[in-house]
Amino acid sequence: MSNTQELVKKLWNYCSILRDDGLSYGDYVEQLTLLLYLKMAHERTLPPWNQESNVPDSYDWPSLTSKDGLELDRHYRDLLEHLGTHNGMIGIIFRKAQNRIQDPAKLRRLIVDLIDTENWISLDADVKGDAYEGLLEKNAQDTKGGAGQYFTPRPLIETMCRVMDPQPGMTISDPACGTGGFLLAAYNHIVENNPNMDRDEKEHLRFHALKGVELVDSVTRLCAMNLSLHGIGNEEFVPVRTDDSLRAHPGEYFDMVLANPPFGTKSAVTIITGGGETAKQDLTVDRDDFWTSTSNKQLMFLQHIVSTLKVNGSAAVVLPDNVLFESGSGETVRRKLMQDCNLHTIIRLPTGLFYAQGVKANVLFFTKGAASADAHTKRVWFYDLRTNKKFTLKQRPLTIKDLEEFISLYKRDDISNREATWSEVNEEGRWRSYSLEEILSRDNAGLDIFWLKDDKLIDLDNLSDPDVIADEIVTNLEEVLSLMNELRQSLGE
Repeated sequence: MSNTQELVKKLWNYCSILRDDGLSYGDYVEQLTLLLYLKMAHERTLPPWNQESNVPDSYDWPSLTSKDGLELDRHYRDLLEHLGTHNGMIGIIFRKAQNRIQDPAKLRRLIVDLIDTENWISLDADVKGDAYEGLLEKNAQDTKGGAGQYFTPRPLIETMCRVMDPQPGMTISDPACGTGGFLLAAYNHIVENNPNMDRDEKEHLRFHALKGVELVDSVTRLCAMNLSLHGIGNEEFVPVRTDDSLRAHPGEYFDMVLANPPFGTKSAVTIITGGGETAKQDLTVDRDDFWTSTSNKQLMFLQHIVSTLKVNGSAAVVLPDNVLFESGSGETVRRKLMQDCNLHTIIRLPTGLFYAQGVKANVLFFTKGAASADAHTKRVWFYDLRTNKKFTLKQRPLTIKDLEEFISLYKRDDISNREATWSEVNEEGRWRSYSLEEILSRDNAGLDIFWLKDDKLIDLDNLSDPDVIADEIVTNLEEVLSLMNELRQSLGE
């Protein structure tokens, strides 16, 4: 196999065959994950590796390749159920897994013609890892399947890693890790920028540095495989686990957190009413390490992230606009964040970046300080990438070039020596700061700040193309619809 693109193409062509059976993109990637794990575990038992397999003989790769028809179908189902009861990496990969391929002939074709013909262990980690990442991105593009909610644009992740600059020896967490994009980007950043790491540093990076938590078993499976294919983790150290991060403090603290918590303002659970009907009830998490109780999921995640940082630990977190302006608990969280942490930077992100439609988001960068009567935040720098910027997922996707100015202005090595591009002389500058006093004097200590003039509101001759306007209308309507659905659920209708 000559390159990553060829491998992705080959893997994806088999998906087209299975789509005839009604298999979704997500189901295909999941089945591929299960079978790839078994094949690679088998390859490790062969020369030159000659390792002992953690997969029982009766459920290993040869047990699949030796069967056909209904016998293969029955055995594959038994295999999934049995391996799902194991501990360690194998349990993470197979927990609650099911056979989604209805036609035994197509299952055998996937096993024998695609996976068995490649020697996956011998492929470079970059090739097989990038190929798998390519499949995850294609899966995210299948918006009907809903997988896009777990996918953050890679140029944005790369930008966050470049300015945060994770280093060897650090512990790095993502409490809403999805398929592992942030953890993998942090790993790659450290490897690429530290070519002379010693053996202990390399071992720490692969087996101790990265920790992810994901709420959904099937997504944890994809994350574990994604990291494993890149050489991260092993049977003893599994870098990701299935859990609700908000349930409790993890009992450990991290040097860095990189995250994009799931969108949606409310956390809710389904309950059975006295009349036997189902209803939604807001879920409020009460934790001693939180500043305030709230049912707003993003405000909970923000508090959770701060609580898991070491003193002088830093975070970069993607959060929706409501975190910047919501009153009540929102104001409490913002004031405490600026008191206890140095909230030094915010990017106002444009719309059109995420597969979840109608999302208006930001990236907050902050460093946790030691306990002090004085606020750690003195000045907040804003970069406006939203006003008069137009991006779409396909026709005009975000690229790293769009973020190069921000990366340069951020000055990661000396953030105290920043210079604004906005001034009364240059009113189109996208980079400026506000003092803590200016922010606290705003209504609700709001951080929802813009200063650039919106061309669409000023110059009728400078309107966007009709298709862009239509996209913006759809985005705004979907945002309103999402809020209305949340309101309806909170009212118990």
